[in-house]
Amino acid sequence: MLAGSAIAAEHSGTQEEQQACTPDVFRLCSAQIPNEDRIVACLNKHMAKLSPACREVMRGDSAKTKSREKR
Repeated sequence: MLAGSAIAAEHSGTQEEQQACTPDVFRLCSAQIPNEDRIVACLNKHMAKLSPACREVMRGDSAKTKSREKR
């Protein structure tokens, strides 16, 4: 739950997006909890190891970030 909240706080994800990544956060990035920036960096570092659902969430966040940067 905390991990999902961390992702949501950083990326304003929906509850479904949080749920998609929570298992990956605990499996791959538990040492980074509760630091949201470190969790996101860890998930990005382990992109190839993420579940398909979490990978889609993370790639979507990257696209949103790039879209904001262009403005």
